Amino acid sequence: MKKIKNKLGKFYKLAFFILFTIIWTFFIYVIGGEWLYFIPIFVADHLFWYTFNYTFWKKRKKREKKKKSELHSWFDAILFAVIAATILRTFLIEAYTIPTSSMEKSLLIGDFLFVSKVAYGPRVPITPLAFPLVHHTMPILGGKSYSERIKLPYHRMKGSNNANEHSSIGVERNDCVVFNWPAETLGRPIDKKENYIKRCVGLPGDKIELINGNLMVNNNPQEESEGIKQQWHYNIKTKGSGLNPKVLYEKYDITEGGYGKNQNEYMLTLTKKNRDAHSSFPNVKSIDKRIKKDGKFEEYIYPHSKNFTWNEDNYGPVIIPKVGETIALTTYNLSLYKDIIERYEENSLKVVGGEIFINKEIATSYTFKMNYYWLMGDNRHNSADSRFWGFVPEDHIVGKALFIWMSWDKNAKGLKKVRWNRLFNGVK
Repeated sequence: MKKIKNKLGKFYKLAFFILFTIIWTFFIYVIGGEWLYFIPIFVADHLFWYTFNYTFWKKRKKREKKKKSELHSWFDAILFAVIAATILRTFLIEAYTIPTSSMEKSLLIGDFLFVSKVAYGPRVPITPLAFPLVHHTMPILGGKSYSERIKLPYHRMKGSNNANEHSSIGVERNDCVVFNWPAETLGRPIDKKENYIKRCVGLPGDKIELINGNLMVNNNPQEESEGIKQQWHYNIKTKGSGLNPKVLYEKYDITEGGYGKNQNEYMLTLTKKNRDAHSSFPNVKSIDKRIKKDGKFEEYIYPHSKNFTWNEDNYGPVIIPKVGETIALTTYNLSLYKDIIERYEENSLKVVGGEIFINKEIATSYTFKMNYYWLMGDNRHNSADSRFWGFVPEDHIVGKALFIWMSWDKNAKGLKKVRWNRLFNGVK
């Protein structure tokens, strides 16, 4: 009799939980309070798992004192921890590592960051059927960590940043943004593409242009701040003793570059501050920024068309697409917007006899369905960014870099491996 009573009790609790979840979900949908969708998780914990004592000011009920097997206790604790960590990682905050030097000296190789999903609003997972706490590949075993049996449409919850005239999700110019790499060709869903981090230098509707390596935004030089430490390649010629490698690394923290064709020639990657410092050295004869002149087609530069003879130092001008805006479409400028029309906004696109067909109809214009952004690395001559693969769609934006919680220098020894002066620094 007692066993039957216990089974009925479990059945009633399960039925209550399912009914509560359905009603709660509908209620939240009506009021638009998306952040309250997680409440049923805590209700489930209170009803079934008892991980936390939610009425800590009272004595635990007898049912909570019921002994569980060691295995059962561990299973419950791990299950709740995985659910809580998955919610935290998906909707609130996630840890990332800087693997390349594309953001030197603003962000260094070995910096470990926390990235806010809340800032621009967390995306609801497009592929919800996935192994928890893993991005796109199963650790050790390899293979996909997700299933595409269920794919949800793109939806972003309300974020903490206020929308501005350029960005509906609150991205601001010069934010350090984590995003899914749009140029990935492996066929992965948006939320399972590789994560990149760059600086957002252009917002929807902005005019972007590079002139001899200098970035112009809406015809003005890029705004600079303390956190933006841009670098370029420089050719340096010296006389006499040359440059001291120890001074370069320890005093000026120059980690990229080396000798040129001759012993007294160098090719170094320098910030403006380091360039000015080297210009004052008595043994430095000349210091010149390495700039590619325009006028020659570079196949690896976006939009990969002979109609545009741009390179990484002389690029544009180009207007960043904005939702609702309509452009005139020609066979000349089609290469700029082909990825947007065909891949990101999922239209069929063909050119037949010099005429453009979108969704099997002749098109002389196109209206954008989404906002787009222009992202670049601060290490301008060593960064694969929008100059190489174009615009970043809004649905590819993941979050905003918050602060560095650890920084590890693999080339140092002992305690010097930790860059103590970078710990808990905010990302600017």
